[in-house]
Amino acid sequence: MSTIVGTNIEVTNLKYDSDTTSMIISNTGQVSVKSEGQANTTNLQQGLTKAWWTSTVTPALTDSFNIASITDVSAGQLGVTVSTAFANTTYSTTATGTGDSNINVKANWNETLTTTLTRMGALKTSNQTYTDEAMCGHFCGDLA
Repeated sequence: MSTIVGTNIEVTNLKYDSDTTSMIISNTGQVSVKSEGQANTTNLQQGLTKAWWTSTVTPALTDSFNIASITDVSAGQLGVTVSTAFANTTYSTTATGTGDSNINVKANWNETLTTTLTRMGALKTSNQTYTDEAMCGHFCGDLA
């Protein structure tokens, strides 16, 4: 086993043996990696979750990545703002309630979606009203 220490190391292909390339780094910084079975290649940046969050019922953030803030819009409704803007408004968000199995969380609704803000709502299925609920969610898409 050898160790390489340096300030800048320039590579194009990373191989785990003499014949198999496991990762390719393009001259634009794009990273392509082989799938677990080595049959497919995927773009690393495209496959990453770009932001995620968890909140209390209050609501307050309990943990997050790339989230600037959450805002209490009204009962059971949150505005979630990312720190780094997305390239467009076609990003994907999902969310779920963390405490009550009779809650459906709606994402990207009732508001004009922006590159930094989306809205989540915790809808109680029994009476179709929005109710305060601890939630968590994530964002996927291309960052600006």
